[in-house]
Amino acid sequence: MPTDTPIVNEEKVKKTLKNMISDTEIYSISDFFKIFGDSTRLKIIWALDDNPLCVGDLCNVCNITKSAASHQLNILKTNKIVKYKKQGKNVIYSLDDEHVSLIIETARRHLNEGE
Repeated sequence: MPTDTPIVNEEKVKKTLKNMISDTEIYSISDFFKIFGDSTRLKIIWALDDNPLCVGDLCNVCNITKSAASHQLNILKTNKIVKYKKQGKNVIYSLDDEHVSLIIETARRHLNEGE
């Protein structure tokens, strides 16, 4: 949708437009960050940072029910935030890759700036 606001610096506007990512990618990134918008999911992500856990242990660490853990883990698996492997009768969950840790740690550093 075009804007009715006049351009102040045409060169900067053109350069910025040239470097803009597509709306599709913007929506995908926005949806990705919505996954981190739930405190229970964040607890699970934090608990699994360099610490693979089975569902029972995860429930105890995060103080959640098995049903709640399963629901949140399903969302996290679907969005490639966590992965799992079977180990005997247990299913062990871990973060999908180091990028997930970087996202959380970057957010923590940002929020703790100036403290």
